[in-house]
Amino acid sequence: MDNKIYKILNKVPVDYYDRCNFLQNLWHERKISSFKEIVGTHKYKHILEIGCAGGTFTEKISQVSDGKITAIDAYAKAIKYARKKYPKINFLVADAHFLPFKSSSYDLVVNYETLEHLIDPTQALKEIHRVLKRRGRAIIAMDSGNILFRIIWFFWENTRGKVWQGAHLHPFHHSELERIIRSAGFRILKKKFTHFGMEVTFILKK
Repeated sequence: MDNKIYKILNKVPVDYYDRCNFLQNLWHERKISSFKEIVGTHKYKHILEIGCAGGTFTEKISQVSDGKITAIDAYAKAIKYARKKYPKINFLVADAHFLPFKSSSYDLVVNYETLEHLIDPTQALKEIHRVLKRRGRAIIAMDSGNILFRIIWFFWENTRGKVWQGAHLHPFHHSELERIIRSAGFRILKKKFTHFGMEVTFILKK
């Protein structure tokens, strides 16, 4: 793992997402609602989540889907915490740039608000493309880079969110994210904005 990323991750408490305030909870609940709308009644047998942290969102995914879920993160302490709290889910320490899975292994790959923290987002997207089955789907979500988010994020990382200072290595605008998604070989089925335009979600296929 890159030393800069390692230092950033180790500033974040492993139970960070279990101790969110009211506004943070509203943000994450909207993510869950959006995920439910996207997945609908479709049955995905094998699901991969990339960037699971302490497993809070992973556990929400497990409530929506009956599929077998594998969740990865490079932050070993968070994975240890997740394994203890959610023992029925398969959590692994792994690097999103080099996924330790065979090609065409997953029906659904989920990546929420992680790409901006990675050294090489394009490489990570290529890995998602590689492990996704031919008829599978990928859900990629990130902040849209609009002015409202940038203002809020500036104040957030200088107040209660100080642990995230310097964590956004790639402050993408959604149009730039769309470009690298296409360059990784994906076809975009849908591009959806939520959270007053501050979050963008892409539904993808090979």
